[in-house]
Amino acid sequence: MFELALDPMTWGLLCLVALAAGFIDAVAGGGGMLTVPALLTAGLPPHLTLGTNKLAASFGSITASITYYKKQLFNPRFWAASVLATAIGSILGTLLVDKLSIDFLNKLLPIIIIFVACYSLFGSLSPTESHTLPANSNTLKVKQWVQGLCLGFFDGLAGPGTGTFWTASNSLLYKMSLLLNCGLARSMNFVSNFISLITFVALGHVNFILGVTMGIFLMLGAWLGAHSAIKFGSKLIKPLFNTIVIILAGKLIVEAYLT
Repeated sequence: MFELALDPMTWGLLCLVALAAGFIDAVAGGGGMLTVPALLTAGLPPHLTLGTNKLAASFGSITASITYYKKQLFNPRFWAASVLATAIGSILGTLLVDKLSIDFLNKLLPIIIIFVACYSLFGSLSPTESHTLPANSNTLKVKQWVQGLCLGFFDGLAGPGTGTFWTASNSLLYKMSLLLNCGLARSMNFVSNFISLITFVALGHVNFILGVTMGIFLMLGAWLGAHSAIKFGSKLIKPLFNTIVIILAGKLIVEAYLT
């Protein structure tokens, strides 16, 4: 069993990172690309990092998703197929990550973080301002199942950048406004976070004290971020967000491959 021993300054810095991550995640997705590198650089093993991050992220994602729901920017009944598919995919991904070696995860996670950060930086979001949901059809259900299974699986397997992938893929699959897009992305992110968290707890890969502490700050950041996204959008957030992420991921790559 890994025993966590963090000095107060490191603990405080992790909480500040969580506050920023909650804000960014509620606006543009991908807050895990800040918290996962931060936890890894603080010295947590990869499996414990992923599990603890899931606990903290669940606080932030449920806060953001409730905010979007109250603003009528997420319809649970309409997206029921996405919820179920995402939950199934998340369980499968988390079960797989438990079988991967620590050395493999140390080398895999920085690459995923860099890739998603670059994708987020150069990707485009839906330009439409219509708050109308897509037409309900069999094609829509297929899209929901494929998207939910794939992104739920990815969130269970790795996690960082899942919210960004949701936002980007929503723009490709569904014609709807950015706010409806964000409402769906943040809500599905909560589903995969929570289901994956339950699986990580069963596997013994969660530090509850650190996860809850960071989760409180993530929740505050998510509340601020969701309200800011609804009012201002994410044009000023994403460039700064990606710059920070690429720097952190670069540090992890140096540690994993060059030391």
